[in-house]
Amino acid sequence: MVSIIIPTFNEKINVIKIVDRIKTAIDNIYDYEIIFVDDSSDNTIEYLEKLKNMYKNIKYSHRTGERGLATAVVSGIDMSRGDIIVVMDSDLQHPPELLPEMIKNIEEYDIVIPSRHLTGGDEDGLNIFRKIISHTASAIGKLFLKKLRNISDPTGGFFAFKKKILDGIVLSPVGWKILMEILVRGKYSKVKEIPYKFEKRDYGNSKMSFIEQINYLKHIFRLVKDSVDDRRIFVFAIVGCLGVIVNMIFYNIFVFCGFNISISGTFSAVIAMIGNFILNRNITWKDKKTEKFFAEAFKFLTISSCGIIINIIILSSLHYKLKVNYNVANLIGICGAVLWNYNLNRLWTWKNNLRSF
Repeated sequence: MVSIIIPTFNEKINVIKIVDRIKTAIDNIYDYEIIFVDDSSDNTIEYLEKLKNMYKNIKYSHRTGERGLATAVVSGIDMSRGDIIVVMDSDLQHPPELLPEMIKNIEEYDIVIPSRHLTGGDEDGLNIFRKIISHTASAIGKLFLKKLRNISDPTGGFFAFKKKILDGIVLSPVGWKILMEILVRGKYSKVKEIPYKFEKRDYGNSKMSFIEQINYLKHIFRLVKDSVDDRRIFVFAIVGCLGVIVNMIFYNIFVFCGFNISISGTFSAVIAMIGNFILNRNITWKDKKTEKFFAEAFKFLTISSCGIIINIIILSSLHYKLKVNYNVANLIGICGAVLWNYNLNRLWTWKNNLRSF
C-alpha cells in the first residue's frame, strides 16, 4: 500500500482539488491511502471531514497548539499503513500526476525525489526571492551535511520512500525540511531523482517566514551534532585551531629566544603535530582508532612531517622572497599544512575505517 501524507494549513479549497487529481492519477492502479495532517486555523477541518466521509481511503488528523510541516509528516508516518510513503504539499505546487512515476521507481530505489534542478524540471512556481532562499538553503545543507551533496534538490517537500528505511530511526526535525531529515538519518542505499516542474500556487499563501529560516539553521546544527561523519570534520577543525594556537605560541617563544625563522617554525610545528595526533586519535577519530597505536602514529607523523615541509616552504617563500610579515607567513603555511594533513590522514591513517567527506 502507498500512504500519501499531505500536511495542510488553511488549504480548504486545495484539499478538494488535490484529492481529485490524486484519484485521477492513481485510482485503479495502486492501493493507497491519503493522510492529511492539519494545523489549520480556518474551517479546513470541515472540508477534510467531508472528504473522509466520501472516501474510505482518506483520513486526517487535526493538531492544535502545534505547527510545522516536518512534524506533521512525522505524525502522518505514524498514522500510515503503507510500506511506501509519499510526501507532498497541499498547495498543488507538487503535481499529483507525477505519482505513478514516483511509485514505479520506488520499487527499485529506496527514495525517489522529484527535482526542480534536473534537465526537464523548473522552479517557475517560485518568485525570485524564494528562488534565492531555496538555492541558499540547499547550498548550506550540502556544505554541512555529506548525505545531501549528491542530491540536486535536497530541500524539496515532494518525495517518496520505502517506510522500512526509517526502522529504528527517531526523527526529530525542526521547521519544514523533512526530506533533509530523512536523507541524513535514514538507512538507505539507492536514491533516484526525476525532473518535475514546480507549479504556481493558485490558492493560499506561502508559509515561508524568517522564523522558518532560523529553524532551518537550527535543523542543520542538530543534524550535524547527531551525525558522527558530519561532526568529525568540525572536530578536526577545532583540534587544528588548537594546534595553530600551540604552534604560534611556541613559534614566538623560539623567535624571542633568538632562533631563526625556519628553525622556530620547525620546532613549533613538531610540538603542535604531536599534540594534534593525540587529540585527533582520542577525540576526532575516537570511534575509528585501532589498537595499532604506533602504526597510526607513524602514518600520522609521516604525513605531518611532510606537512611541516609544506609549512616551511610556504613560510620561507612568503617571508624571505615576498617580505610578508613572519606571523602572517607562518599562518598561511599552517593552513596549507592543515589541508595536507587532513586529507592524507583521511585517505591513509584511518583509511580502512573512515568514510570520506
